[in-house]
Amino acid sequence: MTSSTSQTLDRPSTSYGADLAPGERRPASYAASAVPSRGRLHPELPCPTRNALQRDRDRILHSTAFRRLTYKTQMFVYHEGDHYRTRLTHSLEVAQIARTIARQLCLDEDLAEALSLAHDLGHPPFGHAGERALDAVMRAHGGFDHNVQSFRIVTALERKYPDFDGLNLTWEALEGLIKHNGPPLAAGANGTVTTDTVVVHAVRAFSALMDLELASHASGEAQAAAAADDIAWHTHDIDDGLRAGLICRDDLREVPLVARVLDAIPAASMGDPGREIYEITRRLITLVIADCVSETRHRLAEIAPKTSDDIRSAGRTVVTFSEPMWADLTKLRRFLFDRLYHHSHVLQVMGSAEGLVSDLVHAYRANLTDLPDDWQPSPMPTDERRLMRLICDFVAGMTDRYAIAEHRRLFDATPNLR
Repeated sequence: MTSSTSQTLDRPSTSYGADLAPGERRPASYAASAVPSRGRLHPELPCPTRNALQRDRDRILHSTAFRRLTYKTQMFVYHEGDHYRTRLTHSLEVAQIARTIARQLCLDEDLAEALSLAHDLGHPPFGHAGERALDAVMRAHGGFDHNVQSFRIVTALERKYPDFDGLNLTWEALEGLIKHNGPPLAAGANGTVTTDTVVVHAVRAFSALMDLELASHASGEAQAAAAADDIAWHTHDIDDGLRAGLICRDDLREVPLVARVLDAIPAASMGDPGREIYEITRRLITLVIADCVSETRHRLAEIAPKTSDDIRSAGRTVVTFSEPMWADLTKLRRFLFDRLYHHSHVLQVMGSAEGLVSDLVHAYRANLTDLPDDWQPSPMPTDERRLMRLICDFVAGMTDRYAIAEHRRLFDATPNLR
């Protein structure tokens, strides 16, 4: 078992971080690093310079899957512009927000950062369009879910170490990753019930080796990473949409939360389009983070946690937004879907991208020798489910530009994704 290096930890106070000085770090007893890690599937000697959670973060950062996020779509395909978010920049923004939330709540920043960097490792090329295509072609073989794929990458698909596949992350990191959208099991009146069949089915074999306690909530750090993900994409998609000209500032007044931000911006800041966009997004991010921290402090005060397990067993999400903020974010999300994600340009490009990904899977299945040599195991799986999963793993790992290049190699005509 690998344990975290000890830190200076405080017993929880009634302020739950409200009395922190600017920049001060004070992990509480309910932080994940307050107790030794529950360990790794494959025991390793401890690192002399980093605790176990810092080591997890570094392994994720240096993984092949993380580097590929550079050329994976967030909302716009990589070649549509140099300044739009990619999956990589999105993950970095999530990590920054998660560290801010974790520090303000006296949680462990390293675990929150690690989970933020890892949460989208499993995204295929072309974002959710690629995910829809893979889920459709894999429907008879277990489907495809990018959260599950992230878990599979860190437990099996990354191959760097001589003694094991995957990154051999700690229990804390794996638990947080698989519960990014909440616990996949829940306690019901007649026992445990499944709330996410895809996740439970996908991790059943791993769960026999390491019990990730799927019926409990995740740590406070994992919940902070999930909240940071929501904050990041809600706000930076506004930024990208404005830069692309798909929406304009006046459109945003349809959203009460953003309208309040617009009303608070001095008129002198609204003359330069670039400065104006940044002013909107930074104020919006600050506003939503503040709400999350405030609401979470109230919830921490209610349960008075002494350990990270007290947060896991609280029976509800602890690190979250207030009800009014959730209502505002729901209206913002509806606006983004109506005006951005369902914009004719986005639908046209993403529709073509779905077809491209589907084409690739069918082409490889029809001719397995088109797969690279290192993706042709000997002997090749004869079971159709395993064979399709192999092809799916290969395609899911592609960047946008590699997928386009492969389609051009295998087909006479490739859609122009612009």
